[in-house]
Amino acid sequence: MSPQQPQPSLTERRKAATQLDIARAAAALFAEQGPAATTAEDIADRAGVALRTFYRYFRNKQDAVGPLLAAGGDAWRALLEDAEAGADLRTTLEQAVTATLSASGEHSDEQFETTRGLLRAAQDDATLRAVWYRVNQESEERLVPVLTRLAGDEADALEVRLAAAAATNAIRIAMESWAATDAPATGAKGSPAALALRCLRELTGGMRWPAA
Repeated sequence: MSPQQPQPSLTERRKAATQLDIARAAAALFAEQGPAATTAEDIADRAGVALRTFYRYFRNKQDAVGPLLAAGGDAWRALLEDAEAGADLRTTLEQAVTATLSASGEHSDEQFETTRGLLRAAQDDATLRAVWYRVNQESEERLVPVLTRLAGDEADALEVRLAAAAATNAIRIAMESWAATDAPATGAKGSPAALALRCLRELTGGMRWPAA
């Protein structure tokens, strides 16, 4: 098990909740009318916050969806942080990918559809696309110490970085590929989980996995 993580303060939890409210408002407006027709004022009004509060947390309207896009990576790392060190890293990653991207329940279905809408909108909005790439880069960087613990301190650092990059990009490519289709969020073929597992295996087929 991973070491006990310090609990966020009440102020930090309130800040995160406000950011997520703004992110959901931005995502909803982008889906309804597109990023080009949406202003920061529109997002602040929908979220029920002052415009100055919006700019306290986000640089621009596209940046506002960052917390929503990052939620999947946060959930995926949380699963890996709870995994036992010393287990087969390939198997651990595959299990975490499958669990994270297997939609279950109305709330998860809604989250996947929101992500699909944002990724489609990003095709025509370079700033929104940059937010998506930044979220993935940050997720990869945060994944490295998690995999280092799982693989053991003696594991080759380059191999650990390659594993983190492969896993992150497997999920990114899977989500982008799924978003370009009308495939459901669940199922053995064409779903985010199925595509991510395929991508992970394709990207890591020739890797020498870090050994604990």
